Amino acid sequence: MRILILRSNPIAPDPRVEKIARALSTHGYPVACLGWDRSATLPEQDIKNGVKITRLLIKANYGNGLGNLPQLLRWQFGLLFWLIRHRKEFDSIHACDFDTILPALLLKWLWKKKVVYDIFDFYADHLRRTPQLIKNLIRKVDLWAIDRAEAVILVDDARREQIQGAHPQKCISIYNSPEDVGWRPPEDTERKEVFSIAYVGLLQFERGIKLVLDLMPSHPNWRLELAGFGGDEQPICEQAAKIPGVRFYGRVAYDEAIKLSAEADVLFATYDPSIANHRYSSPNKVFEGMMLGKPIVVARNTNMDRIIMAAGCGIVVDYGDREGLEQALMTLQNSPEKRKQLGENGRRSYEQDYSWGQMSKRLLDLYADL
Repeated sequence: MRILILRSNPIAPDPRVEKIARALSTHGYPVACLGWDRSATLPEQDIKNGVKITRLLIKANYGNGLGNLPQLLRWQFGLLFWLIRHRKEFDSIHACDFDTILPALLLKWLWKKKVVYDIFDFYADHLRRTPQLIKNLIRKVDLWAIDRAEAVILVDDARREQIQGAHPQKCISIYNSPEDVGWRPPEDTERKEVFSIAYVGLLQFERGIKLVLDLMPSHPNWRLELAGFGGDEQPICEQAAKIPGVRFYGRVAYDEAIKLSAEADVLFATYDPSIANHRYSSPNKVFEGMMLGKPIVVARNTNMDRIIMAAGCGIVVDYGDREGLEQALMTLQNSPEKRKQLGENGRRSYEQDYSWGQMSKRLLDLYADL
């Protein structure tokens, strides 16, 4: 079975897509990827770990709501026409998120392609600046699409609640676990002169980044390693540039992202629970922290708090609570022993419950069934 993975970003990087492609290709499946380069500056074609990546260069911004509608439509039609032109090159479509599923289903009906629908974020709950009426319409169409794919993949068991009303033919959960790059416990537990905090991911204010930036000037011995891209990249960069203790790296390769996290003392992922997708979130940085043996600070009522408390590998704070966040970070700064214990707990949980070896087996079993 020849598999084509669709993603509405340039896959530069996209850890989940790259892991899925690697797992499938390593086990004998011919795999290719098709992505959307909104910057229209990246190479149209690329090869990564033996997998060919093709990009449609359609310029657009992130986070503009309905302002991006013309570009979204261009992406849909561009994707559809590409799929039709290249339909003899693949047998199965692995469609990531709602903005790739409809063209994929059309290919299923017209040319009997198999469709696996991988839902990273439930699209209607992901939109930030879109009227509720349109979100409701998208939700109905999305639930309809879920029922028509051969299989659905969720990133967390908790998200089954989010797709209530749909009746998928087959549904599995594959967590955002990283491939294991190895782990070494801290060589010492002495308090260091510089306390290093890291965040690598989507740059949006709703992920608690601004609050950490606000705290930095009061703690000159803290250093924030910040990397990524997204809808609020410009104002976040402008604030970061004014703070000596912040180093901003922009978009980085996945290996560099892991390196930044591995060298930090603590990670954070304090998402806003008022956003529906955040209440079901289990982002890769949580499992990267577990794999690396790093404690992480997360916000309450974001599903991450449940994972973190069960594993005993971090601290939970209320979203937007400046004092609570500051106290959590100071606790970790002042207690290297606590950092070590939380990190060891996380590593143990990764090995027992969340390793990519376990997740990739679920993926391969799914495709074997197809």
